[in-house]
Amino acid sequence: MYHCSVKSGIKTGIILAGMLLLLATTLKAQVLRDTSTFNMVCKGVDYIYNQQFNQANHIYSKIKALYPEHPLTYIFRGLITYWEKYPLIPSSPSRESFEKDMKHAIELCEKKPHNRDEAEYLLCNIGARGLLLLFYADNDLSMEVLSLASSTYQHVKESFNYTSTFSDFYFFTGLYNYYREAYPEAHPVYKPLAVWFPKGDKIRGLNELQLASKNAIILKAEAYTFLAGIYISFENNFRQAYTYSKTLHELYPRNSQYMAVYIKNLLLVKQYADAENMITSSHSKYSNSFFQAQLFIFQGILYEKKYGDLNRAQAFYQKGIKDIAPFGAFGNEYAAYAYFGLSRISESRGDKHGKKTYFKQAMDLASYKNVNFNE
Repeated sequence: MYHCSVKSGIKTGIILAGMLLLLATTLKAQVLRDTSTFNMVCKGVDYIYNQQFNQANHIYSKIKALYPEHPLTYIFRGLITYWEKYPLIPSSPSRESFEKDMKHAIELCEKKPHNRDEAEYLLCNIGARGLLLLFYADNDLSMEVLSLASSTYQHVKESFNYTSTFSDFYFFTGLYNYYREAYPEAHPVYKPLAVWFPKGDKIRGLNELQLASKNAIILKAEAYTFLAGIYISFENNFRQAYTYSKTLHELYPRNSQYMAVYIKNLLLVKQYADAENMITSSHSKYSNSFFQAQLFIFQGILYEKKYGDLNRAQAFYQKGIKDIAPFGAFGNEYAAYAYFGLSRISESRGDKHGKKTYFKQAMDLASYKNVNFNE
């Protein structure tokens, strides 16, 4: 329900809110009774998002030594796994350890008796569940999503009691209010689940996310991430999305997926020179094969739209499709961009069969069919 599709390029820890709100809360909590722990975990999360994993693992070791059986320890390690092994797909060797960490964190939370640490354990519970939901949704594991989401809402509902405590909580309520309405509209498979949840309000949700982006301390980056994704994939307001994707890249310049979102946004608003500069410089900086496949597809768009070189564009599209295929559902949205491009190229050459075939392939893969670079 809260998932901002990785296939649309906006990827981040969906309800890392659980873990991050935990850091922000002013309520007394077991882990965060001292400023040094607060600062250490905040710094660790920044290291993870900026893909500085040596530093993140060093902080994880400190957290584990201090709190070996606290759910936060397992969530932190799972978050490292999620980003270090990105994209985490069903066949990834790290899937087992990731799921094990998240499920153990949930078990620890639900064994904890109600006491003064209740808010902390509630939010850790939501954080672990959110990361699992992100993994399942990104990989089109619909049955797992439905099963986990149905048992998660009761915990989310409890968290709404804290919205007046801290501005960061607007991120959480904003996600629910917006995605409760928008996500089932875009993904009808989730409509049967949605009827069991109270109505949301898309306008209110956007306002709450914007409040979080302006006023939140911990969740500012998360708010930017989801706002960029919403305005690209759901609202189709690419200019508005650009503000958020640019800020996100500037906050975490080493994060290749935030860079991919920014490059895509540059192409959508036709800032081709800036996009080309980033594509050219990125090829040699990052070895991540998923990101490299994305770059080939971006180059296809660039050569088609900026240079009108359809032969080179076609070659880049085909290369990108081939290289992104091993990532399955994770790469579908980007493969769809390439198929849309091949359909346009076929049309320009008078190849009606190719146009129709490629267009069908694009539509079968695209979760957000209006994001197609046709304009």
